[in-house]
Amino acid sequence: MRILQTISGMSVSSGGPSTCTRDLLDGLESIQTNTVDLLTFTSPRGDNLGKDSRWLIEVTDDRRTPLQISSNFKQALFQSEYDLYHCNALWMYCNHLTCRYARHIGKPYVLSPHGMLYPTALAIKSWKKKPMLWTWFNRDIHRASCIHATCEDEMRYCRQFGYKGPIAVIPNPVVIPKCVSMKETIDPHLTIGYLGRLDPIKKVENLLKGAALALKKGCRSFTIEIMGSGSPEYEQFLRNEISRIGLNDMVRFVGFVSGLDKYDRLHRLRALFVPSLQENFGMIVPEALICGTPVYASLGTPWSELEQNNCGWWRDNSPETIAEVICELMSLDEEALLAKGYNGRMLIEEKYEQHKVAGMMLDLYHWLITGADKPDFCYTI
Repeated sequence: MRILQTISGMSVSSGGPSTCTRDLLDGLESIQTNTVDLLTFTSPRGDNLGKDSRWLIEVTDDRRTPLQISSNFKQALFQSEYDLYHCNALWMYCNHLTCRYARHIGKPYVLSPHGMLYPTALAIKSWKKKPMLWTWFNRDIHRASCIHATCEDEMRYCRQFGYKGPIAVIPNPVVIPKCVSMKETIDPHLTIGYLGRLDPIKKVENLLKGAALALKKGCRSFTIEIMGSGSPEYEQFLRNEISRIGLNDMVRFVGFVSGLDKYDRLHRLRALFVPSLQENFGMIVPEALICGTPVYASLGTPWSELEQNNCGWWRDNSPETIAEVICELMSLDEEALLAKGYNGRMLIEEKYEQHKVAGMMLDLYHWLITGADKPDFCYTI
């Protein structure tokens, strides 16, 4: 059984899809003897994730035009012979080419949209995406042998888009670094944080407004650490909001963080806040939970398990609700906070650990290639 995954970019700065793709491929390589390769472009900085891995196949980056047309990628793909093709993401020439080639040679293909079929995602640059759907991607999506959704919310939006084929709900794999232990004490500095791209859809301003309301209610003073980079305009908007509502001495922008620095910062937080309008699986949530840090996530995220497992809060993202969560958080003693942290770590280890997720993906591949029994996480109409 030979499988080829494809993705437009695997550099450190490419974002969540690259990281979870790397983690999945590493997991697959460690649990099975079949071949699962990944075809992508070289990075100008030479920082592709998986650089030293057996599964990485790089072609020289010759992309041109906004569609990122590439003769190198086409040549490498059209010379390949695999039993199944797995396309990561949408809207790029390499994504369409993967789907088209699989259909041309009569092989099954899996499509992982990585949240790109959410209504909010489709609305971004819709003037560009609509003609691309008509020209290429409607066919690529609707003729996929299976769509891989990372959560039930994403499955629902794929159905809403009109896809009627099988959908496999497989979460992103979570790698628990050996050097990241669960916290045993609570940092005495009262710090809450945000981690992620700075973009209007993330609604970081609601966290700021909620913080101001919490202070007005008599909540203990605390600091906010904003980790991430993105739109300069949105960052300036947030800075203006901080000045307007009087939080200048409470908020720190620390920019893009990664590796051990990221985990160290998550470890020190009293809680991570994810107030997004809409979010797919969201790797920042499990990354905080493996540190033993509770998480608040909005109802626009698929993280109802935070409430169900007593490891955080899954509530609406209004400033008023966020203020209530902050006040509750600041009132918890160390024992209660450590208990929430322990529950979060156990949730990730038992359900989302890298090798368990890789095993699910391998079962999906077996079903599509050999006609074995359909996995119970695959849903058909």
